[in-house]
Amino acid sequence: MPIFAQDADFARIMTLFLILAVIVVGLVILAVFAKFFRLWIQCKTTGAGIGILDLLGMSFRKVRPDVIVRAKIMAVQAGITDREGVTSKALEAHYLAGGNVNQVIRALIAARHAKMNELDFRLATAIDLAGRDVLEAVQTSVNPKVIDCPKKGSGKESLDAVAKNGIQLKVKARVTVRANILQVIGGATEETIIARVGEGIVSAIGSAETHFEVLENPDRISKAVLGRRLDRQTAFEIVSIDIADIDVGQNIGARLQADQAEADMRVAQAKAESRRAMAVAAEQENLALIEESRAKLVEAEAEVPQALADAFDSGKLGLMDYYRLKNIQADTDMRSAIAKIGAPANPQEDREGRRVA
Repeated sequence: MPIFAQDADFARIMTLFLILAVIVVGLVILAVFAKFFRLWIQCKTTGAGIGILDLLGMSFRKVRPDVIVRAKIMAVQAGITDREGVTSKALEAHYLAGGNVNQVIRALIAARHAKMNELDFRLATAIDLAGRDVLEAVQTSVNPKVIDCPKKGSGKESLDAVAKNGIQLKVKARVTVRANILQVIGGATEETIIARVGEGIVSAIGSAETHFEVLENPDRISKAVLGRRLDRQTAFEIVSIDIADIDVGQNIGARLQADQAEADMRVAQAKAESRRAMAVAAEQENLALIEESRAKLVEAEAEVPQALADAFDSGKLGLMDYYRLKNIQADTDMRSAIAKIGAPANPQEDREGRRVA
């Protein structure tokens, strides 16, 4: 085969390869345009500044281009430019960090319309990544919201406090707060505000001498609570505290005094019963000692006949001496009987002088 024929075949193969390459590249470009053409047209017509290659790169970086384009268009339409940090790269970074890009842009737009200069893109993204609703924070800062104290659904109908005179008061309050944008990150939430306000109300009522003072001037509670700066280190700023309702409850002081008196009476009864039991025990011990002494007396009297017999045997006691001793004993018994007849009768004593129970 001639050399020229070989060169011609090689040239045809190369030409065919180039044509195929051009077709493949054209198909790829056409596919890219078909996929991102709508978004690219939106960016071009609105001045968002996002090119076709940027959209293609977002797909490679696992970023949803429609989310970034929509957020960038909203920012541009609201007058938020790249100079304020709202670039497509910054939006992509926030998206990859798990943030809500659209929510951040809406919050920035709302803050711009409300002339809140303290909220910028960096702070908004930080609030969003911290888990707080940045748009709700902006809305609450512009339009304060009302918090019920106690909170609805908490199971408590009112805040109960007792004045110094012991009368219980049941209070319902409404706290008007607005968001403190600079304290949203790391600041306490609504629960802390409710707890602090409840503590302040209880303290204000407890410092009143009588419950009439609170009923006559409910605003003293609001003034006392507001003066304590309960919104420190919280995500909110307290605008006002309004007392919605005050009801008179029970006389806690009287009930406590009655309970204390009943407890004291029970203690006194227990002490008296203890003393009575000790007295009964002492009486029983004395009776036992008396019976023991009587037993010894009977035992000693039982030895008298034996002693007399021994005296007779030894000659120390004669018969006349014995009868003389018996006469003396009889005379003594007679005198005792005469004395008992002349004394007033005491039915509570038996014949041996013991008291009858």
